[in-house]
Amino acid sequence: MFRYETHMHTSEASACASSTGAEMADKYKAEGYTGIIITDHFFNGNTCVDRSLPWDKWVEGYCKGYENAKKRGDEIGLDVFFGIEYGDGSSDYLIYGLTKEWLIAHDDIMSLDLPSFLEFVRSEGAMVIQAHPFRIRDYTRGIIHAPRFCDGIEIFNASDAATPFNERAKIYASWYDLPGTGGSDSHNTTTSFHAGGVLSPRKFTSALDYAKAVAAREIQVIDNAE
Repeated sequence: MFRYETHMHTSEASACASSTGAEMADKYKAEGYTGIIITDHFFNGNTCVDRSLPWDKWVEGYCKGYENAKKRGDEIGLDVFFGIEYGDGSSDYLIYGLTKEWLIAHDDIMSLDLPSFLEFVRSEGAMVIQAHPFRIRDYTRGIIHAPRFCDGIEIFNASDAATPFNERAKIYASWYDLPGTGGSDSHNTTTSFHAGGVLSPRKFTSALDYAKAVAAREIQVIDNAE
């Protein structure tokens, strides 16, 4: 079984992260992961990239964490794929299947409301997973659920392991018969990496390859009870 991280952040793009993409790649390789998907906080989330930059320059800065992790991953034999974490202050969504070039070419996406954005990216071939759908913290305004616009639910988030949020997420996914995924939601190299992610019987070649495996319910969610 191949081990993958599906939800993680880098200090190049996420204000809440404290380790670089290259540092994270080294740590995940040491922890036995086959690959990682970088999902830094997007423009409307906790980004550290200057929002006053022109859109193309902002996207360039946003992708630095992924690019640095990818460069290091190529050197050490770790697969690194690109994703985003899109948040509206009340809920967060992991998007798999977009590229830097796609983002640069769609400089109007931040004018879309949440359902319209999710519907649009799915029409463009991306997969939408709602991240930690029952997390309540001091920075959240509330909880919004949008199962109609999701392809799956993050049913285990290692950062929420000490809370009831994951169990609620499992029930939610079951209600709507949506596949479940897992991720560590790591922000630095001191995170308990063994606690989250997914196992796959085959290697992925891209984030879309991962998305197809989720849709086919081929992946096994890792949780810290294992």
